[in-house]
Amino acid sequence: MKKTTLLLILVILLAIILRFFQLGSVPPSPDWDEVALGWNGYSIMMTGKDEYGKFLPVVLRSFDDYKPALYAYLTIPFTALLGLTTMATRMPSAVFGVLTVLATYLLIKEISKKEYLALLVAFLLAISPWHIQFSRIAFETNVGLSFNVFMALFFIKGLKKPGLLSLSAISAALSIYTYQSEKVFTPLLALGLVIIYAKELLELPRKYLIFALIAGVIAIAPMAHYIITNEESLLRAKATIAFSEQNFLNRNIQRLEADISENNILGKILDNRRVVYGITIASGYLSHMNLNWLFIEGDLQRHHAPQMGILYLWEFPFVFIGIYSLIFTSGSWFKKKKSALFIFLWFLLAAAPASITSGVPHAVRTLNFLPTFQVFTAIGLVTVVGYLVQKKYLSFNSLNIKSLAIITSFIFIFSVNFLFYLNQYFVQQNYFYSYDWQYGHEEAVAYVKSIESKYDKIVLTEEEPMDQAYMFYLFYLKYSPEKYQMESKTTSGGFEDNHNFDKYEFRPINWKEEVKDSKTLYVGRPSDFSSGAKILKVIKYLNGEQAIIIVEG
Repeated sequence: MKKTTLLLILVILLAIILRFFQLGSVPPSPDWDEVALGWNGYSIMMTGKDEYGKFLPVVLRSFDDYKPALYAYLTIPFTALLGLTTMATRMPSAVFGVLTVLATYLLIKEISKKEYLALLVAFLLAISPWHIQFSRIAFETNVGLSFNVFMALFFIKGLKKPGLLSLSAISAALSIYTYQSEKVFTPLLALGLVIIYAKELLELPRKYLIFALIAGVIAIAPMAHYIITNEESLLRAKATIAFSEQNFLNRNIQRLEADISENNILGKILDNRRVVYGITIASGYLSHMNLNWLFIEGDLQRHHAPQMGILYLWEFPFVFIGIYSLIFTSGSWFKKKKSALFIFLWFLLAAAPASITSGVPHAVRTLNFLPTFQVFTAIGLVTVVGYLVQKKYLSFNSLNIKSLAIITSFIFIFSVNFLFYLNQYFVQQNYFYSYDWQYGHEEAVAYVKSIESKYDKIVLTEEEPMDQAYMFYLFYLKYSPEKYQMESKTTSGGFEDNHNFDKYEFRPINWKEEVKDSKTLYVGRPSDFSSGAKILKVIKYLNGEQAIIIVEG
C-alpha cells in the first residue's frame, strides 16, 4: 500500500470518528429544524406526503420557511434502518461530511502539483471545527456544501474525461435542492468555472457539453418550476433579507427627510436608498471577514463550540501567509494558474448569499467558505516550513536542537488548541448550550406519554424557548403521519399558529386565566406557572437550570 493511500485512509477514519462519535447525543438535542426534517422524512416514507399532505414535495412548507426537501428524503433510509431517532436524522449530514473530506482530497489532488498538499487540506477539513459542527447536525447547508465540492470535482475531472461533466451538472442541481444559500452560490460558482475553463471546455466534443446541459436542466426542472409557480418560495428570503426589516426602512426614510429639510447635499447622497442598500450589502459581506467571528467568538451558540470561533487560533497566521503565497506564487502550487483563480473565486463568492441578509456574520449561510480556508492554511503551513528549511532553521534529516524546538512548539500549540476544541465540543457544549439546543423535550415527551391516559387534554406552551413544540412531540411520539395530516388540514405552519392533534393542544399558557381541573395536564416553562401549581415533573437543562415544568391543572 502506498504511503499516501495509508495516510488518506487515516484521515478518512479520523473524519468518521469526529463526525459519528456520540452523534445522537452531542449536541444534546435536535433543534426544531432537525426534528422537522426528520419527522417530515418519516411522513414521506410512511405516506408519500409531508406534514401538510403535499405529495413528494420538492420544498417543505414546514414552519412557513419553505425548506428545500432533499435532506428530508436523505433521512429516509436511515430512519427505515434505525427508526425515527436523533441519530438517524443526523446521519445524512455526517455521511456527507465524510464524503466531502474525501472529495476535497480528490479535488485538490487534481489541480495541485503536490499530492501531500491534497492530504494536508483533507486533514485540516477533517478536524475543522466549522465543518464538524455542521456535519453532526441535520442542517441542510452541509449537504449543499458536499454537492458543491462534488460539482467542482467532476467539472475539473470532466475536462479530461468529459463524461463526468454530466455528473457535475447534476451535482450543481442537487445542491439547489438542499439549502437556500445554494440558490445563489451554486449558479455563480458554476458560471465562474465555465468562464475560467472556457478554453478547455470548447476543446471538448460538443456532445458531452450538450449531455451535461440536458442533465442539469432535467435535474433542476422540478425546483425551477416550483420557484416560478409558487410565491411562497421566496418567503424565507423575504424574512431574512436585511432590507425587509421595517425599522431599517423607517430609519432610512427619517434620515433622508432630515437631509432634505436641512438641504444637506452630502446627506442626501449618502442616505439615498440605493446608496444605503449598497452600503448594507457591503457591510454584510465584509462582516464575514471579521477575525473575531472567525477565530474567537463565532455567532449563534448552535453554530460553534463554547469559547471557540469557527477556525482554530493556530490557523490564523497561516491563512494570511497562504493567501499571500497563492497570489504571488500560484504557479508553485497548482498545475494551472487559473486553478488559483478558481479557489479565490470560490472564497469571494461564499459570503455573497449572506451579504443581503440580517443577522450577519452567519456561519450556516456561509459554510461554502470551506474548504478554501483549509487550502489557504495548508499552503501557508507548507510555505513557512519551506522557508524555515531554506534558512536552515529547520531540518528533517538531522534533528538539531533548533529543529526540535520548532517542531515541538508547533505540535504543542496545535495539540493544545485541538484538545481544547474537543473538550469544548464533546464535553462542555452540552452543559453550556443545552438551552440553545432546546433540550428537554425528549424527557418531557417520555413522561407525558407515560401518564397521558389519565388526562382528557394536554396543553403545551409554544413560547420561546419551546417554540414549535408540536414538532418535537410528533417526532418523539413517532406520531402517525397519516393521522396528523387528517387532523391538521387548517394549519398554516406559521410561528403564531397552533398545531393541535389528538388530545395535545399547543398555545401560550396564562396560568391565572386557565380553568383548572384534574383532567388537564400542562407542559410549559418555569415562568408559566405560579407557586401554588401542582408540579408533577421538573426537567432541567444540563447546567442544572429548570427547563420544562409539567403541572396538573
